[in-house]
Amino acid sequence: MKIEGLTAEQQAQVDFVEDGFRITKIVATRAVKTSQGDFFVGMSAAWDTTQEDAGGMGADLIDAMEDGESHQAAVRGGMTRRQAKIAGLVLGMQVDLQAGAHALGGGAISEAQFAKSAKAVKHKYSRLIASVVGSKAKVTK
Repeated sequence: MKIEGLTAEQQAQVDFVEDGFRITKIVATRAVKTSQGDFFVGMSAAWDTTQEDAGGMGADLIDAMEDGESHQAAVRGGMTRRQAKIAGLVLGMQVDLQAGAHALGGGAISEAQFAKSAKAVKHKYSRLIASVVGSKAKVTK
């Protein structure tokens, strides 16, 4: 990210920090609001078993690891920002689909409405994912 008014050296410092970002967790939430109720779904995904919240939520996962695995999980790097964008889109699509499924299961929308929505969600996310990975592939419905 270029910041106006910085010297070249200052901008280099910002670039260095920004290039070093590693994302270890992606969270996505969705709500489908209907006249018959609201259907909420939230999911989170950790990257490469990295647990940055030791002692809090997820500590049991670290404690359950074999010797050496917990060290590797702590040292392993997270995702680059580009990888995090892809992960966010993949998880976002799953959450959108699941929220629709909850609305369907709760009887708030019909199977036809869910099928139409799911098809549109898959198509739109596929296009977004393709654009992040730089694909020229044509996404079909």
